[in-house]
Amino acid sequence: MIASVDKCEALVVGAGPAGLMAAETLAEGGVQVCVAEAMPSPARKFLMAGKSGLNLTKAEPIDDFLARFSDVSPDLEKAVRAFGPDEVMAWSEALGQEVFTGSTGRVFPRAMKASPLLRAWLARLGANGVQINRRWRWTGWSDEGLLFQTPEGQRCIQAKVVILALGGASWRRLGSDGAWADLLATRGIELAPFKPSNVALSMRWSDHMTRHFGAPIKNVRLSAGDVESRGECVVTRAGMEGGGVYEISMAVRDGAPLFLDLVPDLSLEEVTARVSKPRGKTSLSNHLRKTVGLGSVQRALLMEWERPLPEGAVLARRIKALQVPHDGPVQMDKAISTGGGVAFKTLHGFRLRDLPNVYVAGEMLDWEAPTGGYLLTACLATGRAAGRQALAQLRR
Repeated sequence: MIASVDKCEALVVGAGPAGLMAAETLAEGGVQVCVAEAMPSPARKFLMAGKSGLNLTKAEPIDDFLARFSDVSPDLEKAVRAFGPDEVMAWSEALGQEVFTGSTGRVFPRAMKASPLLRAWLARLGANGVQINRRWRWTGWSDEGLLFQTPEGQRCIQAKVVILALGGASWRRLGSDGAWADLLATRGIELAPFKPSNVALSMRWSDHMTRHFGAPIKNVRLSAGDVESRGECVVTRAGMEGGGVYEISMAVRDGAPLFLDLVPDLSLEEVTARVSKPRGKTSLSNHLRKTVGLGSVQRALLMEWERPLPEGAVLARRIKALQVPHDGPVQMDKAISTGGGVAFKTLHGFRLRDLPNVYVAGEMLDWEAPTGGYLLTACLATGRAAGRQALAQLRR
């Protein structure tokens, strides 16, 4: 039995970056906003991302920024153009969190943490009258409205507009479990299958790699299909992870073979000439260290996948394009983000065509982008776009 039925103008389900931005957009328009969050506190994935330095966005021309998205839809493009890197930086500054741009163009708050920014944001939302209800888990619809399981029992909320911002299907312990997909499917909403993005790769190492677990692989180029990355990666007990791996993981997931260029600053001709020099009694491993500057981890990887080591021109080709055997991405729940979800063709802007007062924002939507500020910027941008569209509907 439903304990109570409450009414509000706007209901936002999910208190991550997309949901909070949607709530703020509506509240600034003078709308009464109720936010329902299943977890004990808001924006848990946002806080986790900020533990190692919150990468807010990427300072680069907007066309270059959008080029990093996979199959960007016109509505997503419009949203990001309206709230892109410059706007994200200004938003952070307005919350009292100064930002700086690193050498790679990545933008961080000077505090290098997510918690001060989130505290300031929640305070501003509260001042605008936004009510955040914690431990409210959405369980579906009734004839009266949306149903929630809460610490006080079942609740039903009737709202003139609803914005769903429930995240993707990874990091279950932080609240993004994809359980909402079944609820939308019962209403006939078409969903693209979930798939892991920005994810580590699983590998089975031989014993000689044990001493390298946790070691960074620096100054290499990873390539898969037409995607390349010079980002750093790390050897782990389970395989390889890090920004460099995440950047090419979508191409690898979709079937492209993975290659490592162990000396990306040297041409094949230079490497061939250097490794072909007489080495006398020097071991081949030391010869590679001295002639082409291969570090211990790079040499270990080369010997892991090329045994026995060839010499001369064949060895040079392996150094420049070492094929990496792997067992594919690790399980989806360990991915940083996911593709799949609500297909843009089911939407009019960010409103569900079949549910005229329901909007969708953030990672629930079917889009993909690499780490490096792209994910967070798009979540904020789509939250704002959904909020603005819902606000326009209320005003009509």
